[in-house]
Order: sequence, then structure tokens, then C-alpha cells
Amino acid sequence: MNAGKICVAVGSDDAESLAQDVKPVTSLVDVVEVRLDWMKQPDVDRCCRLLQLPLLFTNRPTWEGGACDDGEGERLKPLLEAVGLQSAYVDFEFRAEQQLRAELLAATVDSKTRLILSWHDFEDTPSQDELTDILVQMQASGADVGKIITTAHEPADVLRVLSLQEKAYTMGFPLSTFCMGESGRISRFATLYLGGYMTYVALSEKQATAPGQFSAYHFNKLCSLFSHVD
Repeated sequence: MNAGKICVAVGSDDAESLAQDVKPVTSLVDVVEVRLDWMKQPDVDRCCRLLQLPLLFTNRPTWEGGACDDGEGERLKPLLEAVGLQSAYVDFEFRAEQQLRAELLAATVDSKTRLILSWHDFEDTPSQDELTDILVQMQASGADVGKIITTAHEPADVLRVLSLQEKAYTMGFPLSTFCMGESGRISRFATLYLGGYMTYVALSEKQATAPGQFSAYHFNKLCSLFSHVD
């Protein structure tokens, strides 16, 4: 059964700590998300040298649930550096200034780096029309991959978000989409087998970077059980 990628999101203090923290889960994940906004000493070049798995660099601003409070131009710089170093992915926010999005997208043209354009709602799940509009705009922007994450309060929220994958499939646009929170936890697993491009896990439940995240170990156990059902 073909399934999407598993990405472990990590916010260690520095590159050396990051490499050590990731070691126990290297066989369980496909991608490492380096949360630059959580690092005390962010060093893109050092991260690229020390980690062997494909890397996704994110520098999430405070206005989108992250920890980076730098000006937008400064916040963009390490992501441009990651593109120059041929990292696998960079993540940038759909709500960011269009000029900055365009600058990052232009930088990826001659790089193997793929741009993930992300959108998060930490309080609710919008209507189907609103979600579809965001998806369409993401593809039109030229992003390589879309990421739409909401917060679920009931099963209907989860179904609304997962249904985006059918629309993304017809558009030919890779999409990561699931719900945060306890009600949305099932979507983090289900998306992997319903056409979702990538789902995110944590090093451990205590080190989760978003509400409802599974640990890499427990998520891998779920995948093993699901794959071996008679």
C-alpha cells in the first residue's frame, strides 16, 4: 500500500543536539523538519552537514503559532540559505507577504528544494468553500506542495479537511492536510493512506510541536499494525 511521507518535527537547541535527538527515530521517518524558530542557535549549514535524512526547514513566525519574532525579511534569510544548500524542502506561510513568497519561490527554480506553502488554523476548521479556496490559491501561487492544517472539535471537521485530498488529487497538487487537537488525531494517521503527501510526528509526546501529534515510535507501531491486518 502506497502511503505518504512521515516527517518528524524537531526543535532542538542547536545542530549538534538536533542530530543526537533524531538518531533514535531515523529508521522510522522519511523527513526531518528543522524548526529553526525553536532553536537557540539556528545553523542551517551545520544541520545540513550533520543530518543524513532529507531536511525540511521551517522558521515559523509568532503570528502563525511559531516562536520567531524577527522581521519578515530576517525570518526569510535562513530559508533562502537552505534553498542555496539544496535542502529537500522549505516551509513558508500562505499568509506571508506575497513578495516574500515570490522571492522564496524564485530561489527554488534552480534548486532541488521544494517549497511547501502552509496554512494553519489553531482555533477552528473553516467551511468547505473557504478551505477549497485556500487550496486553489496555493496551487496557483506556484508552490510545489500545499499544507492545510486546522483544529477539529468534532468528526465533521475531520471529514471536511480530509475531503480536500480528493480535490487536490484531481488538481494534481500534492497536499498535506489533517487536523490538530484530540478530535483530529485520527486524521494525522488517516491522511497517510488517503493520498496525503506528508504527515508530522514528534520525537516523543512531550516534545510535540503541535496539539495531538503522535510520537514517531507510536506512529510507526500504528503503521505496522495497519499494514499487517489480514
